[in-house]
Amino acid sequence: DRNLLVGIKDEIRPEVPAAFALAQNYPNPFNPTTEIPYALPVNARVEIAVYNILGQKVRTLVNHAQSPGYYTAHWDGRNDAGQLVGSGIYIYRINAGEYRAMRKMILLK
Repeated sequence: DRNLLVGIKDEIRPEVPAAFALAQNYPNPFNPTTEIPYALPVNARVEIAVYNILGQKVRTLVNHAQSPGYYTAHWDGRNDAGQLVGSGIYIYRINAGEYRAMRKMILLK
């Protein structure tokens, strides 16, 4: 018998989220990459950006309209100019329609 079980989905969730959400990035602390999960219950113009502790924008990760669903933004520890940023605390923020949220993450080198 050449049947092979490739994977088991142990989490069942609706295709369309019930509410907006911005989850904690993982891994956290991270070096050099991290993932930022978020959910959209409706069509929305989405901006996800990373800021340093002084409130200066370091990188824009997402900046376009998206359909309802679950998404993951990826950050490679680089600024908008493509340069690696230093270790420290960074804030990531989502603006999606009327929804606003932010969380803290730590880059350790």
